[in-house]
Amino acid sequence: MPSTFDFTTTTSNQTAVDFLAEKTGLPKARIKDAMNKGACWWTLKGKQVRLRRATKDLAKGTRIQLYYDEQVLNRVPAAGQLMTDQTRYSIWYKPHGLLAQGSQWGDHCSLLRWVELEHKRDCFLIHRLDADAAGLMMIAHDSQAAALLSQLFQSRDLKKYYQARVAGELIANGLRIDQPLDGKESVSVVNTTMVSDDHSSTLVEVLIETGRKHQIRRHLSGIGHPIIADRVYGVASKTPLQLLAYKLEFRCPISKQIIRTELPEELHL
Repeated sequence: MPSTFDFTTTTSNQTAVDFLAEKTGLPKARIKDAMNKGACWWTLKGKQVRLRRATKDLAKGTRIQLYYDEQVLNRVPAAGQLMTDQTRYSIWYKPHGLLAQGSQWGDHCSLLRWVELEHKRDCFLIHRLDADAAGLMMIAHDSQAAALLSQLFQSRDLKKYYQARVAGELIANGLRIDQPLDGKESVSVVNTTMVSDDHSSTLVEVLIETGRKHQIRRHLSGIGHPIIADRVYGVASKTPLQLLAYKLEFRCPISKQIIRTELPEELHL
């Protein structure tokens, strides 16, 4: 059973792992593992951040939280794949099931943390991609690059192309879906790539002009063609969500060069 622990120290000079072991009754080895995987938090300078150092001495009045879920902690992250390295940022393939960033329950199964650990580089989140979806994700490696690239994503100067396999036959040639989402302007442009032989599904390309939460999934479901294996807006399936961020085009705000990155064909839907 997942457990949430929330304590405030009443003494000083006790290590985080000793304090949590005393309060929770959990073995120190499991607590250290949970801390290393990002499931422990403390308040530092008024901000809640992850605490990974088990031997950290806690001052009196320190608030410390542990989000302990053995199922989450026992998961083994899938490996990301480097597509292009621009030194100050890089573009990766995120497989299905790998988070973009962690949750309160841990971050070891996120692309951001995986790149930090496997490639020993500072990593800054620029944008998100649904855990259920796969595809291209950009990661910055210094704070200035992160700020420049975040502005790029917030503008409409970056083209984000997706592949989606939807239920039913959908014939679309520049179909513009502009249904607002959460009270905000939302635009997706859909083109048919291939209809299955039995007309039960269609592969489409989607260019999004905005980036709302679950935008493509909600837009396609809204016109009666939910993405296959979409457990939220369609019908759950044992197959992964058939949504792939497969191509990015933009002018790099650092080099001023045009960057075009597309997944190799063997990773396409």
